[in-house]
Amino acid sequence: MENDQTRSSGRLLETLNFCIHLRWHYQVGILSGGFLLGGLLSGLESPVDFIYHFLVIHLLLFGGATVYNSYWDKDEGPIGGLRQPPPLAAWTRPASILLQFGGLVLSIPLGPVYLLFYLLSMLFFWLYSHPVYRWKGKPILSLIAIGVSTGSNSLIFGYLAAGSSWDPAILIPAAGVALIMLSLYPVSQIYQREDDEKRGDRTFVVAYGAVAVLRFFVSSFLLGAILVTVGFRVYQPALMPVFIPVAAAAGGLAALFLRSLRGDRSEYAAVMRIKYTMSILFVLFLLAAMVINH
Repeated sequence: MENDQTRSSGRLLETLNFCIHLRWHYQVGILSGGFLLGGLLSGLESPVDFIYHFLVIHLLLFGGATVYNSYWDKDEGPIGGLRQPPPLAAWTRPASILLQFGGLVLSIPLGPVYLLFYLLSMLFFWLYSHPVYRWKGKPILSLIAIGVSTGSNSLIFGYLAAGSSWDPAILIPAAGVALIMLSLYPVSQIYQREDDEKRGDRTFVVAYGAVAVLRFFVSSFLLGAILVTVGFRVYQPALMPVFIPVAAAAGGLAALFLRSLRGDRSEYAAVMRIKYTMSILFVLFLLAAMVINH
């Protein structure tokens, strides 16, 4: 009886750790801007479908991919959205893959183009994390994997889920979202540097140093903001004059913050604060624009 209770308690703890590593607060708070922007640019013709697939993407695809990455990383120090990541059991790896495929099945009604981009995101998540390929340990390939899987594809998901048909011009703001998201991506690597070096991962910060983070942010954010502005000009021209000062203010504040970073693990809380602040303010701007526009 005691052994059964011990096993049951152990499995319950493993399940709790699995749920913690889904980091749904991080998916919705940090990664949702691209999807929402896609809905805003589309005109939000199908709001119910849009909300449903927002949950599918962020809870199943992104959540499953996050657990998959955490399983291989086995981090002991702080990661995005978790100061003290708990260990993951062996069964959580296939479970994380099942979550992603579950989202794929639920996305079938949106058609082949949507499914193609969904599969592309899954592929890049796999290449990013799996030890055989481990794009996470290569500075340029890691930027490509994250930029496509959670950046440009996120906007495309939102655009198509909102009811719009495929339009190649949407790739312009999609690329802009990828660059804006990537502008802050190396910031997280500052407090993960010790763990990354132990694994042999040559991340952006490991390869180029913390001093390069600010320069990368400025160039990536600026180009991304320009491309997103072009997207507003094409799809929602009335909102373009509003977006420009919002982007300029956000970029300026973030740059001031990045100048003060020393580049050690103790800055985890400060880094997460700026990431959440910028992302949530952008989300609030998009939600307000959706309400007014719709």
